Amino acid sequence: MSTPTTTRAPEAADRADQRDVRPPSGAFRPAQLVKNLPDAIRKLDPRELWHNPVMLIVEVGAALTTVLAIALSVGGGSGVAFTWAITVWLWLTVLFATLAEAVAEGRGRAQAASLRATRTTTSASRVQRYDAVADPGAQQAEIETVASADLQQHDVVVVVAGEVIPGDGDIVSGIASVDESAITGESAPVVRESGGDRSAVTGGTRVLSDRIVVEITSRPGETFVDRMIALVEGAVRQKTPNELALSVLLSTLTIIFVVVVLALGPIAGFQDAAPGVAVLVALLVCLIPTTIGALLSAIGIAGMDRLVQRNVLATSGRAVEAAGDVSTLLLDKTGTITYGNRRAVAFLPLPGVAERRLTEAAALSSIADPTPEGASVVELAGERGFVPTDATGRTVVPFTAQTRMSGIDEPDGSALRKGASASVLAWVQEHGPVAPAVAAALDERVRDISGQGGTPLAVAELDADGTARLLGVIHLKDVVKTGLAERFAALRAMGIRTVMVTGDNPITAKAIAAEAGVDDVLAEATPEDKLALIRREQEGGHLVAMTGDGTNDAPALAQADVGVAMNTGTSAAKEAGNMVDLDSDPTKLIDVVTIGKQLLITRGALTTFSIANDVAKYFAIIPAMFVGVFPGLQALNVMRLHSPDSAILSAVVFNALVIVALIPLALRGVRYRPSSASALLSRNLLVYGVGGVIAPFIGIKVIDLIVSLIPGF
Repeated sequence: MSTPTTTRAPEAADRADQRDVRPPSGAFRPAQLVKNLPDAIRKLDPRELWHNPVMLIVEVGAALTTVLAIALSVGGGSGVAFTWAITVWLWLTVLFATLAEAVAEGRGRAQAASLRATRTTTSASRVQRYDAVADPGAQQAEIETVASADLQQHDVVVVVAGEVIPGDGDIVSGIASVDESAITGESAPVVRESGGDRSAVTGGTRVLSDRIVVEITSRPGETFVDRMIALVEGAVRQKTPNELALSVLLSTLTIIFVVVVLALGPIAGFQDAAPGVAVLVALLVCLIPTTIGALLSAIGIAGMDRLVQRNVLATSGRAVEAAGDVSTLLLDKTGTITYGNRRAVAFLPLPGVAERRLTEAAALSSIADPTPEGASVVELAGERGFVPTDATGRTVVPFTAQTRMSGIDEPDGSALRKGASASVLAWVQEHGPVAPAVAAALDERVRDISGQGGTPLAVAELDADGTARLLGVIHLKDVVKTGLAERFAALRAMGIRTVMVTGDNPITAKAIAAEAGVDDVLAEATPEDKLALIRREQEGGHLVAMTGDGTNDAPALAQADVGVAMNTGTSAAKEAGNMVDLDSDPTKLIDVVTIGKQLLITRGALTTFSIANDVAKYFAIIPAMFVGVFPGLQALNVMRLHSPDSAILSAVVFNALVIVALIPLALRGVRYRPSSASALLSRNLLVYGVGGVIAPFIGIKVIDLIVSLIPGF
């Protein structure tokens, strides 16, 4: 895989290294509750609520107590205030559950609104009969102006500087800088060109320079932006297998408690103390897992939204969830582990040559070198105190595949060359013999640098009198990104194995892998090698994640459990992956895995809290309710609640309020700290298990003290 180079790549990579996986503190505000209240009320429709069995039962119970409260009010029966209080808080419980989901979806709609603003109808210059050899820009008779909405798949359009790209496609001719800020939020332009892995363009982005010919790859209404809008609005969000399994568990627990509560009536009836319908409904709502039932949908939606906030789009919640279970990460070397361009890190002079002279010669031979490697040589020389003048008055000798050298020729006949050691040595030998000791010293330095996985560039000079000599060697190397070793160590602590994939030779690959701290390396990798590696890992029971941007990565992206395609890549790569990174930052794969784990941990933590919460409520209110019928329960009435009515009402109020209190946590997610599975389980049980037991005792007691001040309770 060849990682795309853009004008913002190093900066984006540095930001990724420093990025926290939690959204900013302003991601949830109380004002959002009010803003999304109408949607929450709409979701009270049983046809909307049927997908959440736990809350549907609460709504049925609320409707039942509403009828009972009205009947008592009309008939003048006792317990009217108590029944109305229970009814109001039962409806609030359902409303708070739908509000959690509405707030999560509301954030997605806000994202979709900004995306929809980029989807405008523009004019397009469609080529009627495209000839790949001819220049369609010079054949005005072959071009017609149409609306972008009328473009069909495989149409070819010409886009020049200042125009908006009318649809998703691949560049078939030309190169241009493109402003993608409307899609990615990044202000820096990126380069797109034909014939490589940076050929894909997105409708709604603007060409800033030059001219490109684009073949439309999307069908009307199925553009990338259209898919993005559908994803962030939740139109295609479906429950993942984990969510479905948890829903089945919650439904089963609910059925069990329905049976238990229905049995309490006849049991108490034998003692002439049968509780009323409102009491039984309230007791049922308090005992079933309403907390996690209310927040489950919001947790899943928020997980996908956290990816969207980082400009990563997941085609399904299944992909986000799979990211949390990934145990093997395939990472491309160039642009992911290293910065993507070799950099000069040292000047190694030969015996008898001053380092200052080698530094000056290396810098002067590179002043007209447009490559990143040449620029890094000049930069390193500047750090050593030598800043070369420009190439004015000198003859520039560009690098070619034939000579494998570059440099300058001075007006006085002297010259400087740098390049492959064999080529530079041959150039020197053309002007006279080279001492065996000098040749041996050059060979030693070249072998030493190559053994470290670096690239050696020899430097030589030719005096005005025709005498040539070797000066030394420049050490170029792939520079590993700062902080990656620590991040890989954290992944290792999580039980995730990292594999660096590169086309480099095994020696170079091994050296880079050792410096970066990855667990394994696949050198001289072909597309078939990547696919075979993924299949071997999956056969061993591992879930695999990888990044890719080229058509040759498509098979591996499709095979991987989590395939993150770069937005700069080809359409084939984006179609094959189940995530698209709009920033085209391959290091973001690490963040994707972290967000996936955060989703699973949040769901597990709140499930633990909910179940512990229900157990605590059981021991808090059952003794208070039935101590008059069964005096032996007095030993369990540790909270000493004011009365059976206040105990029931306090539990119902707490049950509703705890949902609201946990909405911010469901949206932000539980903070993830890399650690082993056993450590995570222990932390969950300690914080959310013990906390789920203690919170109801404190909350219900405080509410009971307040309720006891109300006349009639």
